[in-house]
Amino acid sequence: MGIVLITVLMLIASNIFMTFAWYGHLKDLKDRPWLVAAMVSWGIALFEYLIQVPANRIGSSMLTLPQLKIIQEVVTLCVFVPFVVVYMKQSLRWDFLWAALCLCGAVYFIFREGFQTPAN
Repeated sequence: MGIVLITVLMLIASNIFMTFAWYGHLKDLKDRPWLVAAMVSWGIALFEYLIQVPANRIGSSMLTLPQLKIIQEVVTLCVFVPFVVVYMKQSLRWDFLWAALCLCGAVYFIFREGFQTPAN
């Protein structure tokens, strides 16, 4: 499996944890004190970091830092939209499509020169 694919798959996994850490408490812990929600979120975020940090280290061997960031933003939207619609039971909005199109533009501009080995 290629470095970019491994990086993307790991970022997807880490982003699932991140999304639940950031927003899951709004549904599941709504009736609990914010401190409890923060502690649970920190516990979930630990797993996110255990995947995200190695993903970025692996990816940085072939991708530039701006490329890693744009991939992360695309992954965030790809994880967040299903989370909002399926888990949080909110309606799908046209704004999600427009945001995705903007990210497609960002991907184009950040990758149009191809992959480059980052300078150390």
